[in-house]
Amino acid sequence: MDDNFLLQTETAQKLYHEHAAKMPIIDYHCHLIPQMVADDHTFKSLTEIWLGGDHYKWRAMRTNGVDERFCTGKDTSDWEKFEKWAETVPYTFRNPLYHWTHLELKTAFGIDKILNPKTAREIYDECNEKLAQPEYSARGMMRRYRVEAVCTTDDPIDSLEYHIKTRESGFEVKMLPTWRPDKAMAVEVPGDFRAYMEKLSEVSGITISVFDDMIAALRTRHDFFAAQGCKLSDHGIEEFYAEDYTESEIKAIFDKVYGGANLSKEEILKFKSAMLVIFGEMDWEKGWTQQFHYGAIRNNNTKMFKLLGADTGFDSIGEFTTAKAMSKFLDRLNSNGKLTKTILYNLNPCANEVIATMLGNFQDGTVAGKIQFGSGWWFLDQKDGMEKQMNALSVLGLLSRFVGMLTDSRSFLSYPRHEYFRRTLCNLVGRDVENGEIPVSEMERVNQMIEDISYNNAKDFFRF
Repeated sequence: MDDNFLLQTETAQKLYHEHAAKMPIIDYHCHLIPQMVADDHTFKSLTEIWLGGDHYKWRAMRTNGVDERFCTGKDTSDWEKFEKWAETVPYTFRNPLYHWTHLELKTAFGIDKILNPKTAREIYDECNEKLAQPEYSARGMMRRYRVEAVCTTDDPIDSLEYHIKTRESGFEVKMLPTWRPDKAMAVEVPGDFRAYMEKLSEVSGITISVFDDMIAALRTRHDFFAAQGCKLSDHGIEEFYAEDYTESEIKAIFDKVYGGANLSKEEILKFKSAMLVIFGEMDWEKGWTQQFHYGAIRNNNTKMFKLLGADTGFDSIGEFTTAKAMSKFLDRLNSNGKLTKTILYNLNPCANEVIATMLGNFQDGTVAGKIQFGSGWWFLDQKDGMEKQMNALSVLGLLSRFVGMLTDSRSFLSYPRHEYFRRTLCNLVGRDVENGEIPVSEMERVNQMIEDISYNNAKDFFRF
């Protein structure tokens, strides 16, 4: 993993080293824990910062025959968990984990050694020694990678106290909230929905008894998020919802579920459809960007879900026929003049061309790249997935207007994913230049495009 890792041509090397590498990072979608930034958390070990909560690594370890107690167990030491990860790494050839692991070791800790059972103890001790130093704290890591702004993922009922604390501390990196209202449309379990409504009522100061009360409470929280610098929403959905409904139907459905009754599948879909539109209109009113992450089948292993809960490595790519619903949803907002800036992320790569062509239906000339094809997400945020996403966007849209990469991570060691993406981007474009598919006489424009996708487009699009 030398300086020209993934850069297969001289042009690619120049594009990366002279243009992409120098750009700061805007991480506009992540799952960092805000309290860690506010408190400038010091990590007790490499295991805490690297393996804690990392279901990518847990999946690989389980596949390699590692017992669960070395992944998520509470009766094993940090060293024992790290040792099992080190034993797994040599089995990850051709998996992006192999590249990510060594890129993170190199960029964060200056370690060029290959991680394996023979080097595990030495690497573990060296990293732990460095993690005890102030420059390796949560904020220190963000400074190390020249992060300019991060957007966390936050529920409407969140107090945002740690965002406020961080801002008031004078920390130079912006940490902004992102509105993630999934629970406000999760009506599948009436008891859970009612409990959430009670929390929403408490934080908003609005007594909720009917549908209009809920919307008023959500608007109050939406205003609060905006006051704290929020400029994006995010929705984690299986598929797009665009059922026909009437206002009276939605009010009746709310009354039913709020009263504790189970809804039919049709009622659930209608309610979700209405809520997506209402959220979209709220975002349009404030000029926010709405993001949609769709296509995951979550918590497939019910036994482990009961044992460990969500986000522990038991999710997968789903198959959903959602193109028509996506189109209808976007068209519904657009027809009312209320379609805000939008980013669409698909998890199934078979939808790459679907998304890339959907964008063009709703570009209106008001904002460059108003409707965006989100970077390869989750199972697709690796070299092959990134290349396929960028190729589809290039052929069917404008790669030049792409807002680029994000970490989508809970880890402070995930920032090298931006470098990994930028190297992949430069390699793609550099190959086209050397193949004669992009004229050498246009290198000034090519150089600008690389800098734009790496940083400038996101800066201009979100206006942090």
